Amino acid sequence: MDTVQRGSVVGCGRAPGLRKLTPQMLGTIEVAETHRFTSDMHPGQVLAAFKAAAPYLGLRPSVVHAIDWLFRFTDAVDWQPSSRPIVWPSAAMQQQELGLGPSQVKNLNRYLVELGLVVMKDSPNGKRYGRRDAKGRITEAYGFDLSPLASRYAEFQAAAEEGREERARRQALKRRATIARNGIRQLLETAVEQGISGEEWETLRVASASASRGIAGRSGSIEMEIAVARLEQTQGDMRRCLEAALAAKGPMQAQASSESVNLDPKGSENWPHITTTNQLLNLKDTVIASEKSSPSRVSSGENRPSSGSASCGYRDRATNVQQRPGKVRTDSGSLLKITPMELIKLAPRLKPYLNSQAPSWPEIVDAADWLRDEMGISKFIWGDACLVMGREQAAIAVAVVSAKPQAHFRGSPGGYFHGMVSKAKAGELHLARTIWGMRGAGERHLK
Repeated sequence: MDTVQRGSVVGCGRAPGLRKLTPQMLGTIEVAETHRFTSDMHPGQVLAAFKAAAPYLGLRPSVVHAIDWLFRFTDAVDWQPSSRPIVWPSAAMQQQELGLGPSQVKNLNRYLVELGLVVMKDSPNGKRYGRRDAKGRITEAYGFDLSPLASRYAEFQAAAEEGREERARRQALKRRATIARNGIRQLLETAVEQGISGEEWETLRVASASASRGIAGRSGSIEMEIAVARLEQTQGDMRRCLEAALAAKGPMQAQASSESVNLDPKGSENWPHITTTNQLLNLKDTVIASEKSSPSRVSSGENRPSSGSASCGYRDRATNVQQRPGKVRTDSGSLLKITPMELIKLAPRLKPYLNSQAPSWPEIVDAADWLRDEMGISKFIWGDACLVMGREQAAIAVAVVSAKPQAHFRGSPGGYFHGMVSKAKAGELHLARTIWGMRGAGERHLK
């Protein structure tokens, strides 16, 4: 008589309660099993390297948060030779502290394994638990094995360094592109003022518009370098065409034209800066830091460029500042009296884009340029804001928008920022009042 029950026969299917494995998970398991600690490691070093590399590896914030949470349960002794960094927080604790449901936690854990970050070491009864001896060493543990993170420590360091270098290259290229665009705007303005036209000039004008589009959206610095070089080449071609046209109009007219525009704002080694100004501003005047300014430098009656002007109120220090008559400044000048550190406290979304603990205003401007891209503010509106308000006050305006909750906007942050620029053009934007309001809100929150 056959006494073997059907349910006890081991078939080719997956047994109930066992974890389903995928090819990616099998690869992670193999890495964990073959990894051996050759020297002491500190969990803080591994976690820091992972978090620094995560943005450049395309890892979601939820993944970084989950790994950061798991590291709360490991000790330095677990990362020594002959040890194994295993942690065993319960599923209920993971759900509660990560704010996830049971299915979400299961999917997250599977995703962490497939990404090659952790391995699940299952106990015979499927529960997570562990024991340590009197010295704190793990004697038995079932849960999350963090060994794959240790094995990828060098990879994380290299990815973070490469990412920082790539970001620095892109920032430098963005500055070059901005300088070239400003130079092209000056050349176009001069051509209109001097009545320069013709088929060749029109061809160059169309080419400059095409070359200036989509530079920041290039997939890498190599493609971005090609695009910026093309824009700079177009700027050079336009300058030479304009010089030839002015020369053809006669020496007197050519001299008058050369005095009305900076023909090479990029700062060519063998080409001097030429600019006409009715009143020069100190380059630090656009937003006056309290410790570096005096109220007498900028007043509300000073001139500012119109929205179509080729120069900003505050530009890169390598370029000149050009003020045009007939326009009244819309900023509050020295009344703002805000420092970079206070601005970061009021608008903390700037902080991830800063490399310095005590940033300068140019660094704040660069960070705001990155932040405005995150918020969906177009490069065109950002450039217009720089022309109308000055670079530093445009950065403050971006910071103000970033500090507002999503529910504050009827449409999008980009549309709200566009409205601020329109108010600035009409002389109706009062950033000083907004800053004081944010300060008051922060003080009430502390109370």
